[in-house]
Amino acid sequence: MGLAQYAIVPVKDEWGVLHDGNINGKYATKESAFESAVAAASLALRQGHEVHVSVPGREAGENALGS
Repeated sequence: MGLAQYAIVPVKDEWGVLHDGNINGKYATKESAFESAVAAASLALRQGHEVHVSVPGREAGENALGS
């Protein structure tokens, strides 16, 4: 099977999930984007794919909730 990669990325003042070259969703927090990515990654894993999930660390001035 193939490789399924999911990256949590900033989109203006929100967060999205980058997968297959497309940014999916608009999430208020990094954690909510992560939860969505993990749900999709879980399905890909069940289908036999290798899975990578990437989430950036907290930036200076960013609050603990990732917004």
